[in-house]
Amino acid sequence: MRDLVNSDANMGKFCDRHVTADGKVRASVALTHPETLWFNTGTLCNITCAHCYIDSSPTNDALVYLSRAEVVSYLDQIAERGWPVREIGFTGGEPFMNPEIIGMARAALERGHEVLILTNAMRPMMRPRVRAGLEELHRAFGDRLTLRVSLDHYSAARHDEERGAGSFARTLAGMRWLRDAGIRMTVAGRTLWDEDEAQARAGYATLYRAERFAIDADDPAQTVLFPEMDATAEVPEITTECWSILGKSPDEVMCSSSRMVVKRKGAARPVVLACTLLPYDAQFEMGQTLAEAEAPVHLNHPHCARFCVLGGASCSA
Repeated sequence: MRDLVNSDANMGKFCDRHVTADGKVRASVALTHPETLWFNTGTLCNITCAHCYIDSSPTNDALVYLSRAEVVSYLDQIAERGWPVREIGFTGGEPFMNPEIIGMARAALERGHEVLILTNAMRPMMRPRVRAGLEELHRAFGDRLTLRVSLDHYSAARHDEERGAGSFARTLAGMRWLRDAGIRMTVAGRTLWDEDEAQARAGYATLYRAERFAIDADDPAQTVLFPEMDATAEVPEITTECWSILGKSPDEVMCSSSRMVVKRKGAARPVVLACTLLPYDAQFEMGQTLAEAEAPVHLNHPHCARFCVLGGASCSA
């Protein structure tokens, strides 16, 4: 997998978990309010995108399928640890390629959690068995189930530039089915292109009106616009002094409120990671249990600065 931290732009940075390149104390973030637990259902995906942070593809099985039983074991740990988790998130890869995704989502919903599933809304989701399962979940749990659809741009040309020819049309077809089934959906886009946020949101709003999608283009929770995560771009290291300089609190950063469970190829058991964005960096692996995952996270990666602290982004709803 890609290891771009030690690129020319960041040479000498992000080498020590506790100290920055100029000798200052590196910032860390405590798990103060665990609201979201993510499960990576596996890195296999039905498509290969041009800029996939996790390198998902039809052949990448570096993170293998999680099982319903493994998810349930972590739901049990949430209760045992008293974590105030509101949301269970499922990401991939493409979660609907995992044959147990409906069962995993049901298990989380039955515990009273909200469930967010990230999907490209293409063929894996559109299989009859999966659609029937989603309809059953919607009937039982209503808007506590949300599907966040990856729509990189509101235009077919730009979206297909990222995800392949014809992918925009196939995703729109899936979104139309979700609309007609009454299943709550939101959108995740990207800021890859030379347009400001206002232009992007206006473009999505026009698309939503044309398609009668009940999605608010101006609500950052319903239309999430992610900054591109280029680990080769130069970014500053975050020190303990940065909180006051930036006027931010560690509690605003994603790792203060979430963790992610993955299962590596060949591993006997899943492990818990500090961050959804860093599935392959060993220093962000925290152990096999939620108890171990309660340790603080040292912000020792370019994504920590660009995406979370400076970008202010979050993967949660």
